This record gives sequence, structure tokens and C-alpha cells, in this order.
Amino acid sequence: MTTRSELRGQCLCGAVRLTAIPTSLHVDACHCQMCRRWGGGPMMVVECNRNLSFEGQQYIVLFGSSEWAERGFCRQCGTHLFFRLKDLSYCAVPVGLFEGSTAWSFTQQVFIEQKPAYYSFSEKTENLTGEELFAKHSQGS
Repeated sequence: MTTRSELRGQCLCGAVRLTAIPTSLHVDACHCQMCRRWGGGPMMVVECNRNLSFEGQQYIVLFGSSEWAERGFCRQCGTHLFFRLKDLSYCAVPVGLFEGSTAWSFTQQVFIEQKPAYYSFSEKTENLTGEELFAKHSQGS
């Protein structure tokens, strides 16, 4: 499926609801230590960027996880809501927040050099190191 349509989702307690039109139907996994520490495993996300809105903004708490990025979560239940660059040029939403079934395609794994040996995925994906990821985005692709 290549058609993108508006998707709805929510946090675990329902205090925060979101509406998004994903940039694509591609799911990416981040294996960096920060994402694994934040969620206990790889972060499985969908890029949403500017096509994302929230209801219940008063329940969203931001955590500046680096000089260039921040993470949002629900202050009521702790659900992870997004990872975004502070310049707002990139925003990723955990794919599990979305309701219903969508024809997602697992296409990319990043910070592959930080992936621990105790898990692996069988899907064939593009695998990028952190250095390769930063180089790709600094070139505007």
C-alpha cells in the first residue's frame, strides 16, 4: 500500500490523542542506546513531520534528550508520543500508537552499530550506522 491517509491514535490512558498523515508507510527501527533506554528495546517509528496534531496538549511533557532533539510523552500514563528534532525538521511517532491496521512496511534500521546481539529482525532493511544517518540527513536527502 502506498496511499497515505489520516491516521488516529492515542496514548495508553487516552489523555493525549493524535492525528497524523505519515510521510510514508515505512516503519523504521532505531537501535541507539538512548531509544533502547527510553523504551526498553528498539524504537519502532513512523515519520510524520508537519502532518501531526495533538489533542490534550496539556498532558504532553517534553524532555530534551540532546542538544538537537527532544522526546514527548504523556504526563498521565508515560506513553512515548514522539521523537523530534528541535528545529522541527523531523518528527517520528511510535507506530504502536496508531489505531487499526495499515499496510506498514519495515524498511530501515538506524544506529545499527549500537544494536545489541540479543535480538534481530528477519526483514531485509536498509541498515545505517549513526554516522551514515547523520551524513544522509545533512545532505538533504
